[in-house]
Amino acid sequence: MSDLPSSLPRRRARAVPALVTSLALVVLLASACSPSSPAPSRRSDSAPAGSHPPGAAGAGAASSPSPGAPPAGGGAAEALQASFVSVLAKVRPQVVEISTSSGLGSGVIYDAAGDIVTNDHVVGTSRDFQVRLYTGQSLSASLVGAYPPDDLAVVRVAGAKDLQPATFADSSGLAVGDIVFAIGNPLGLAASVTEGIVSATGREAPEGNGVVLPSTIQTSAPINPGNSGGALVDLEGEVVGIPTLAALDPETGGSAAPGIGFAIPSNTVKLIAAQLVASGRVTHSGRAALGIQAADAVAADGSPAGVLVEAEAPGGPAAKAGIPTGADVTAVGGTQTPTLSDLADVLAGLAPGQRVSVTYLDGSTHTVTVTLGELTS
Repeated sequence: MSDLPSSLPRRRARAVPALVTSLALVVLLASACSPSSPAPSRRSDSAPAGSHPPGAAGAGAASSPSPGAPPAGGGAAEALQASFVSVLAKVRPQVVEISTSSGLGSGVIYDAAGDIVTNDHVVGTSRDFQVRLYTGQSLSASLVGAYPPDDLAVVRVAGAKDLQPATFADSSGLAVGDIVFAIGNPLGLAASVTEGIVSATGREAPEGNGVVLPSTIQTSAPINPGNSGGALVDLEGEVVGIPTLAALDPETGGSAAPGIGFAIPSNTVKLIAAQLVASGRVTHSGRAALGIQAADAVAADGSPAGVLVEAEAPGGPAAKAGIPTGADVTAVGGTQTPTLSDLADVLAGLAPGQRVSVTYLDGSTHTVTVTLGELTS
């Protein structure tokens, strides 16, 4: 049974800030991309089509290099540039655009059967989608399954041929400083690429509504609305993560904090997507759970009063420990849990099978030891 509240709405087309240190993370929701793409502006000093810049015309004019060819002269910089071009030529066809009634996001081709992995917040409440391939072909798709706790979902296209599935890397091998590319459809600009490095690994990232991603990749590659569900790839052309969050700075009224984005590691993606493809649900997540349905409890003065246990999984961790329905959980492992988001934060750092103390209010204060279960869908 999920530790999410039974009344929890699926994240809709709006930004949902949540504090992480001094930053607020906002889900890059699909509707943020729904306005039409801005037309690229022309430089004021650009030359008319077919003309030459001053001094370029005539017998001595140098011809332009072929598209994708490294600059003449050789050297390490040119070799690196050539490798960038090669990687992106390989990976861009593996990233698609996913459209819903609310807007659009991105997805990554998971297998040749037509399964595409994306973010749960990209699919939202929709069950049917339009998927646009890199070639421009548009295909109908339907939802295979979703796992909101890790913000992942799989959709399947019908009638697809010659799909190019991505290769998912072992994200445990990532190191700070690794060069990565974010590929997706930011602001509706199809197959756009941004570049940066891995800034950190293992970052805990709250999305709001009780959803906490336990171990994300932080990257300096710009992540913009529409990148959600796309690919974060390494220099081998392998997917190391799924871009999901960008940071907002609350001190500037919620404006973007440049160079701070977050992606779900590819090892998590492989674990969850394989189960969704096979059965449409997740039975092994590696995520700790109390085995309750819960909601925020509020004191008489309106202040947070803990997490209300609305229902329990029969024979689940909370039930076995004797925590009654209607109780308010106020601490787990010695850490206070005044809200559902706080409880999600704590559980994100724990593991199934771990024994922890749980404090709850039921007329009086009680503390019991609970053996944590596993969060499933």
